[in-house]
Amino acid sequence: METKRWAGPVLALLLVAVAVGWGAVSRSDDGGSGGGAVDSAVRDQAPDRSRPASPDPDPGSDGDRDPDPGASGPGPSAGAPPPSGPQDVLYLGDSLAMEAQDILGDRLERSARVGSYSSEPVAGVTVCDYLQGRPGRSLVAPEDKAAALVKEREPGVVVLQFWGNTWGYTPCMEGVEWGTSAYYQRYAADLRDLTAQIADAAREADVPRPRIVWVQQPPDALHPERIDQVNALYEEQAAASGDLLADGGRELRDGDGKWTQYLPCNDYEQATAGYCTGPGDTARLHRDDDPLHFCLAPTPEGGRPCPAKSPGLERYTRAVVDEVDAYLRG
Repeated sequence: METKRWAGPVLALLLVAVAVGWGAVSRSDDGGSGGGAVDSAVRDQAPDRSRPASPDPDPGSDGDRDPDPGASGPGPSAGAPPPSGPQDVLYLGDSLAMEAQDILGDRLERSARVGSYSSEPVAGVTVCDYLQGRPGRSLVAPEDKAAALVKEREPGVVVLQFWGNTWGYTPCMEGVEWGTSAYYQRYAADLRDLTAQIADAAREADVPRPRIVWVQQPPDALHPERIDQVNALYEEQAAASGDLLADGGRELRDGDGKWTQYLPCNDYEQATAGYCTGPGDTARLHRDDDPLHFCLAPTPEGGRPCPAKSPGLERYTRAVVDEVDAYLRG
């Protein structure tokens, strides 16, 4: 089986990145929502202006404090027993979560251990968009920030998925260039702050602190070292706060652990029509014009749940479901 590496569309990808980034930074300061997830990959991942989000009302709260190693908040102890009853699951993230949300929900809702499932992804976001108290614009409306949703929905599990977008895609990362030391430092601080805000929200709602599942990302076609470092930050944060990791890329790497457009079909794909659509007996993971997303249908403005059979999304969501199920089983 010949593995196809990303080469041809690199120039087009970079040109689209400029267009999407300019669209994000040229909007007025009304906190308009939407975008794409290193979301240069698809031209149609443009901002969704249907849900304007105002600047956060309280710039003096947790989002502005200095990074604090203890800011993770109290996490569940490693030896704690599993929850005694079905748990509600909340899924937040960027355009990868946007396209995967229905498939993930269908899988989770088959489990008697899951009470309910809800998702509030927004294309183009990163961790800081879900933080309360950040001054300036955000792609996430105040009522959809992580802490607000924890208070409202009282989930037992919060699944968080972020590719690692930077200022060209979301205003809350303005001035932070991806791949720099400042980028990784800011990203680590935001992981701590988001964990702390989720814990604080649960305490204020007088409910148990939900277990967080950080989804580690599949390989980056253009900059594999960046995603490796971002995934390492997820691992460090989960260890520090007693939370969980789901390796979203475990079935999406080639034999060398790198990005690939095709992989040999697994048993499910071989037995299900519409999944082995690559050359030979292979599953197509990405479209020819998009090395990032896994939906094999074009993505419209603002994103949407994927409407097409897409082996990459089946593999990606299976890793998340397995981690959630293992936690709920105990």
